Amino acid sequence: MSDDCIFCAIAKGEAPATIVASDERTVAFMDIMPATRGHLLVIPRTHYQDVLSVDPGDLAATATMAKAMAQRVKDKLDADGVNLLNSCGRAAWQTVFHFHIHVIPRYVDDPLALPWTPRDGDMDEIQRTGALLAG
Repeated sequence: MSDDCIFCAIAKGEAPATIVASDERTVAFMDIMPATRGHLLVIPRTHYQDVLSVDPGDLAATATMAKAMAQRVKDKLDADGVNLLNSCGRAAWQTVFHFHIHVIPRYVDDPLALPWTPRDGDMDEIQRTGALLAG
């Protein structure tokens, strides 16, 4: 646990949060700056800065809880879809440096627009980059 981490404080019950589910490894709670109705966060109880440092077992537990919360928002809020989002590093919009997964319910008429619009890529560059990553 990190002494100055708000998510660690939430996991220990020392900071206020609207907790919707928890188990021995994870806590799911409502995001206080929601992108859409029902936006929540899932964290491991143990402090890890980001997805690159999280223990594989805690990563699996967090992903499993995120999947369960995705199903819950579909069932209970009649969401039309769900985004699961993780940000790793400042350049990727990470603002709280405790690994977490956003569970963002999506609705046909919601105003949320992701900052990326898929477009056809340069296939030669895609293949070169794929070869670099594969080797």
